[in-house]
Amino acid sequence: MLLTLPNLLTLSRILIVPVLVALLFYQGPEASWAALAVFLAASITDWADGYFARQRKTVTPLGRFLDPIADKFLVAAVMIMLVASDRVTGLPVAAVLLILCRELLVSGLREYLAELRVGMPVSQLAKWKTTTQMIALSVLIVGNAGPGWAHLQLIGEVFLWLALALTLITGWDYMKRGLQHMQAQPER
Repeated sequence: MLLTLPNLLTLSRILIVPVLVALLFYQGPEASWAALAVFLAASITDWADGYFARQRKTVTPLGRFLDPIADKFLVAAVMIMLVASDRVTGLPVAAVLLILCRELLVSGLREYLAELRVGMPVSQLAKWKTTTQMIALSVLIVGNAGPGWAHLQLIGEVFLWLALALTLITGWDYMKRGLQHMQAQPER
């Protein structure tokens, strides 16, 4: 069945990305706080779709296909808009670029391994990476629109660097495992 609750939650995460991009396009505290609310709602659907799929035993091929795509759309759109709107500038742009490159690398690796019928389960450290990344992006969405005493921009950038460290570690781990499968394959 295609229209299960988990699949609808995943689809909602994809459909909300243009709204989030539009909110991030506008400057000002109201738009920033609204963007945060939309981002948090989308992030909750990421948790909820998996939870309901497992609880109701409604894991579907469509859900397994769309969930990582929805995650990448959401994260990539926010990161690109944070850079485009000058909410992330200077050296932290390199962290954004490296995180996005790792996401592309792992996606390509998963696609290659899927042809070999090799699964690449998400590690616990990768889940921590995602959590750290979501915290960083949440804080950076608000950034300077938050109270000055909170130093949200600095806190967001610290979490962004932490997310980058976890991104590089998990990316290397996935790459090592992927290379082992590649080396086991005969040349064609």
